[in-house]
Amino acid sequence: MFVEQYHLLIADDDDAFRGTLCEIFGPFFRLIEAQSGEEALELASHEEVHLALFDMHMQRLTGLEALRQLKEIHIVAPCILITADYSLELCDDAAEARAFTVLKKPITKRELVKTIATAVDSAYNDRELSHRLLSS
Repeated sequence: MFVEQYHLLIADDDDAFRGTLCEIFGPFFRLIEAQSGEEALELASHEEVHLALFDMHMQRLTGLEALRQLKEIHIVAPCILITADYSLELCDDAAEARAFTVLKKPITKRELVKTIATAVDSAYNDRELSHRLLSS
């Protein structure tokens, strides 16, 4: 499937971290920013989402809960969970929710970009964008 420009949903209640993610991925994606899981789901209900990054710990709705609900709306979209509280139990729960992967904070830019590139290639077979991401 060829997409003119992929839409990347970034849901994180930490403005500074969300801003950093936007700086990294802004040149490659149309960004959809959310400060909460609820806001992410509201935006996803009327916007196309091709990939999503969720912080695990947000107010009210966790990243995992938001991810579960997003997968009901956008089945194909790879969803990546980012957390400082990495555990095998969380990884199991995320896999059950059909998450693409769980990344442990602190995370390097290289690891994050590589994960997004792999997700794009895996879900959409877009090696060109994957290569551009990895070359950045």
